[in-house]
Amino acid sequence: MTSLPDCFCPVDGTRVPTGSLAWCCPVCRGPLDLDFAPTPASLKSLAGRVNSLWRYAECLPLSSPSVSLGEGRTPLVPLKDGVSAKLDFLMPTLSFKDRGAVLLAELALRLRPGRVVADSSGNAGTAVAAYCARAQLPCTVYVPDGTSAKKLEQIGAHGARLEVVPGDREATARAAREAADEEGTFYASHVFNPYFLHGTKTYVHELWEDLGGRLPEVIVVPVGNGTLLLGASLAIAELHAAGMIDRRPALYAVQSAAVAPLAHAWHEGADDLVGVTPAAPTFAEGIAIPRPPRARQILRAVRDSGGTFLTVTEDQLRHAQRDLASQGLYVESTGVACWAAVREGALGARTAVVPLCGAGLKTGLADS
Repeated sequence: MTSLPDCFCPVDGTRVPTGSLAWCCPVCRGPLDLDFAPTPASLKSLAGRVNSLWRYAECLPLSSPSVSLGEGRTPLVPLKDGVSAKLDFLMPTLSFKDRGAVLLAELALRLRPGRVVADSSGNAGTAVAAYCARAQLPCTVYVPDGTSAKKLEQIGAHGARLEVVPGDREATARAAREAADEEGTFYASHVFNPYFLHGTKTYVHELWEDLGGRLPEVIVVPVGNGTLLLGASLAIAELHAAGMIDRRPALYAVQSAAVAPLAHAWHEGADDLVGVTPAAPTFAEGIAIPRPPRARQILRAVRDSGGTFLTVTEDQLRHAQRDLASQGLYVESTGVACWAAVREGALGARTAVVPLCGAGLKTGLADS
């Protein structure tokens, strides 16, 4: 097996060999980071490479992929007033989660577990199911009761076993983590496993390449568990350390006003979550996470970038979804959150990119 970088706990420094099936810090049970600091390839050297996220091979902790579905390299299109959209809903499973899921499946192939488990409100589970199918790995996906029927159908179509958990997203995560502690199980967690973040960071590497070796002034990101934002932060750090960008863009994190624990902590000036955020209904179900395990890292990444947190109402989500549809872009109600936050000019004259993270066919129109 190819040598893999070790994981470590960002809280207490405990090291965990990646060759094991450990999915969290054995001391504090928190998420892990990867001991991996790559140097990106130059813009010129990318010409002629494979047209997928694997073109950024120098920045990925795994090589020689065998389960790729051609993920990545999604289009960047202008919306208005210096704001462009990256169409990550055009991924193989119709969401940005493919960026991280392909690395989890590749890692699982190398570790050869007896089974793979994942938990999700839909899109991450779909992506893990698809890539496990591609890798011929047995997979069980835990989802909360009330998950979109179309997402459940898609997960099942890929051959994964579905476990529908009564209760909210946190109850679902607890059930999956109990299963993950069983011997021979690989926990394909898009939150705890750092390989996922090293997949999502390719979103920013693509932006950098498509914009000719630069980045916009602001990168707007929807935040529930924060996997896209933390991946973006990783890529920005890599490009800056290599001297490939001379300034870091501000990260603007967007949450639903109905479930906004990070935005609340931010506005309180806190370094971690403050109080208890109850689960509440929202069209942005994919980011309705009351207690994200990487909260401290998310808050620090936004603060270090000079960014901020924005929240959006249900009416804003509804109107933004229909606005994008009127421009030819049919996006799920979670995936429109960033456009909902900035479409009325919240960014001023600054250039920005928003991700359109999931296809509208996954949820249908809000309130329809």
